[in-house]
Amino acid sequence: MSLWTSLEPASVTVDPGSRATVRLRVRNTGDVVDEYRFEPVGPTAPWTTVEPQTLRLYPGTTGTVELTFAPPRTPDATAGPNPYAVRITPTEHPEAVTVPEGNLTITPFTEVRAELVPPTVKGRFRGRPRLAIDNIGNTKLTASLSGSDHGDRLAYELQPANVQIEPGRAVFVNTTLRPRQIIWFGSKEEQRYNLAVRRSGAQALEVEGTFVQRGFLPRWLATALSLTVALAIAFVMIWLAYKPQVNSSANEKLAEAGVSTLAPSPSATPSAPALVPTPTAPVVVEAPASSQAPADGGSGSGSGSGGGGGGTESKAPAKPKQETAADAVNKLAARSDGRHICYRAYVADKGWQDPVCDGAIAGTTGKNLAIKALNIATARTGGVTGNAAHVVGGWLTGDKWSKAGDGVNMWMGSSKPAVAAMEGYTIKTIEGSVCQNAHVKDRGWLGNGCTKAGDWIYGGSPMEQKLQLEAVRFTV
Repeated sequence: MSLWTSLEPASVTVDPGSRATVRLRVRNTGDVVDEYRFEPVGPTAPWTTVEPQTLRLYPGTTGTVELTFAPPRTPDATAGPNPYAVRITPTEHPEAVTVPEGNLTITPFTEVRAELVPPTVKGRFRGRPRLAIDNIGNTKLTASLSGSDHGDRLAYELQPANVQIEPGRAVFVNTTLRPRQIIWFGSKEEQRYNLAVRRSGAQALEVEGTFVQRGFLPRWLATALSLTVALAIAFVMIWLAYKPQVNSSANEKLAEAGVSTLAPSPSATPSAPALVPTPTAPVVVEAPASSQAPADGGSGSGSGSGGGGGGTESKAPAKPKQETAADAVNKLAARSDGRHICYRAYVADKGWQDPVCDGAIAGTTGKNLAIKALNIATARTGGVTGNAAHVVGGWLTGDKWSKAGDGVNMWMGSSKPAVAAMEGYTIKTIEGSVCQNAHVKDRGWLGNGCTKAGDWIYGGSPMEQKLQLEAVRFTV
């Protein structure tokens, strides 16, 4: 060895965003003039500089270089001890590389950002914003969450109520706001509230949002109902107070003619006394229902049992059966050899799409429409299994996977309105591998990934981010 080195000091402490310097002394213990090149190595190398980068020394002489550490104030600068090293390569003897090592301790710092998504929510009985919390410090963040407002007019439900976030990561907290009093009639009201992120020994970080509470019924409808009730009461009072008088029209006619009592005529035959008609309730005669015209447009006046208006009622034509993934893959397998996979998506507010196969896009992109369920079928893979993860509720079926053989429909997810949209899925085939690519909200396509034969693969949003699934592509 023709080189002697010394770090002064061997251990140093630095704050993220600032600088620290260490001196490296180098002595040429050989018998020839040599030039040495210095290169920082290890995890601290990206923010370590060496001045000068080369040093030429005569035999028996000593030189000094300075190592400057400038860790950024980001989660990349991990708090705690971080080993560092410098590779020294002699020009005359490049095989005699020396790597002196030291220790750099980075002090911890905490920095948290929080944001409400969306900042304003509307509802009659509840509002459901999400609180995004980012840990941009270099230590794990542990915090509790709470909500407050002026007048205590809202109740808060936060899931989870406590979080632990690694450096450089983020979590989403589902929040439900419930007004303590319901506005039955009237216009909407705005209520400002705060969600607080509380850390031990630090000031709470508060995020302000607005809840717009709508009235259950509009004010004009309340006025209309009040007027209707008042008119109904007035009508009943008038009806009860007014007593109609009924007079015989025959008596009125006799009085006008001046005839009080008539003697019977000698030639007249005694007859029964005339009866004065008593007013009776009017008889309502219901009109016969008209017969419906035949579907073929023919006349309804035929003879026999088909005469009159006895035409039969026409029936609406049956809707065509929607093609499933199994229908599509069986058609494809009948005309093409090899493995195939067909699939279709249930898109929110749109329903089931037509099936596509072998790498085509199912779902939508750029329209903010979530996938709620998937229908998948394969050919010549021995069958397919899978499971769905939802934005709210996660794996609703737990470890229970959906399974289907070749040419048979496999379903995952749910099209029910009460079930949340999908955020991801797991899938595998019995024989061969399956490849997938998922498109999620605000992230786009996440990239193609494939499994080993018989193994499963996850596709979709990272579980903690809760981003809705919008489109998929599969190949086998």
